[in-house]
Amino acid sequence: MGLRQLVYRLYARRLAASLPPSVVPRHVGVILDGNRRWARAYGAGAAEGHRAGADKILDFLGWCEDAGVERVTLWLLSTDNLSRPPQELTDLLEIIEDVVGRLAATRRWRVHPVGALDLLPAATARRLKEHEDSTRAVEGLHVNVAIGYGGRREIADAVRSLLHEQAQQGRSIEELAEILDVEHIAEHLYTRGQPDPDLVIRTSGEQRLSGFLLWQSAHSEFYFCEALWPDFRKVDFLRAMRSYSQRHRRFGA
Repeated sequence: MGLRQLVYRLYARRLAASLPPSVVPRHVGVILDGNRRWARAYGAGAAEGHRAGADKILDFLGWCEDAGVERVTLWLLSTDNLSRPPQELTDLLEIIEDVVGRLAATRRWRVHPVGALDLLPAATARRLKEHEDSTRAVEGLHVNVAIGYGGRREIADAVRSLLHEQAQQGRSIEELAEILDVEHIAEHLYTRGQPDPDLVIRTSGEQRLSGFLLWQSAHSEFYFCEALWPDFRKVDFLRAMRSYSQRHRRFGA
């Protein structure tokens, strides 16, 4: 082991030991950004960057397990990404199918696709549902894989679902308007029944949400990291956790 690796491991242990176990985020959302820039920096194609990013996911989930995180939402493909060049999109969907299959095959994590799956190729949507079904009884870390996901689309879909439900119950728009509150919409989100994210991490240095969990992140803490996603290290994760532990969450109070 080289001196640099030794110093890195010692620093990571020190960081981990400094984290108070009572202040661990239950739910962590991640915007996995920077795969294509990573590929360009190494003179590789976009697909190689996406594969490197996919490999990082398994490491990341292991770190979350070690830290006591209960739920993770990974943004793998946005609705905007669906307009990318056909070959890149085909490669990306294949990589996503493969990595979600790998997550399911470990039997460590419960996989739950969130997003507008109807926008995906039918075969991709079917495989994602199969992986969800195969891990439904797994009691480990709950992993939402956001694929074909957009925050505005999610809210529109939730409102549409709510209107259909109320119409089936014979309630008019006017009657719904009289009783409508935020919980009515929350009950129709892709993540319905789940706790909102406590911490949202974005890699690659960008400091915006880009539509990620718009509704659910109203009270989330945010952590922006300069590292491109394939280069994201355990110490980067631990720094995010340390930053979260130092926040004073008041929820508007």
